[in-house]
Amino acid sequence: MGIVTLKRDVAAVRESCRIVRKVLTELAQFIQPGVTTAEINALGRDILRAEGAVPSFLNYNGYPAAVCVSINREVVHGIPSADRAVKDGDIVGIDVGAYKNGYHGDAAETIMVGSVSPEARRLVEVTYEARSLGIAAAVHGNCVGDIGHAVQSCVEANGFSVVYQLVGHGIGRKLHEKPQVPNYGKAGKGMKLSNGLLLAIEPMVNAGASGVRCLQDGWTVVTDDGSLSAHAENTIMVNGNEPEILTA
Repeated sequence: MGIVTLKRDVAAVRESCRIVRKVLTELAQFIQPGVTTAEINALGRDILRAEGAVPSFLNYNGYPAAVCVSINREVVHGIPSADRAVKDGDIVGIDVGAYKNGYHGDAAETIMVGSVSPEARRLVEVTYEARSLGIAAAVHGNCVGDIGHAVQSCVEANGFSVVYQLVGHGIGRKLHEKPQVPNYGKAGKGMKLSNGLLLAIEPMVNAGASGVRCLQDGWTVVTDDGSLSAHAENTIMVNGNEPEILTA
């Protein structure tokens, strides 16, 4: 479980998370029609290394890239390819992890490319809103279930579905630590949150049904019904009544 209390550890986490945000910001500006997903990955990898960080995802359980790039019906863990280019109207999920000074940071955004459909825009906006509400529930004395309840309530009130098979997580010296942080749940249930706890809160939201499956590449998760999916993630630290968004 990732809990930080010493100033040097908090500083190390903040640095890894700063790097993650830098990568996401530069990738968001870089992504446009015609750019390949391999080029997105290469730029992200180069920025991480220039900042003195190790890409958290590269070779993690065999994942072959530094940046996960997931387009449209792909929920998460899309593998970059030189043969796949971004198109006008796509929504592109980019997920980045950085490891430096003993700690990981992890965050994701969904980028709307060019003229996206009204449904796609609303899906992305609701996903960001759900992330904000989930983070707001991550306060000292609350429970993991309060985060999931906040996310699920927002998503379902807007007619979308949360993914049940994939969850957020604790983070720290390891990329994935306890506790699991589902995007569904009951308020007041689950592990109590305490100050210094590091969490990666990451709504994964489908425009259609909640079902997902993994492609034959062993990584790319897609919606069962072919509907669009969006993903938004931040690493946060529980800090009294106002969580610190480390990857803000």
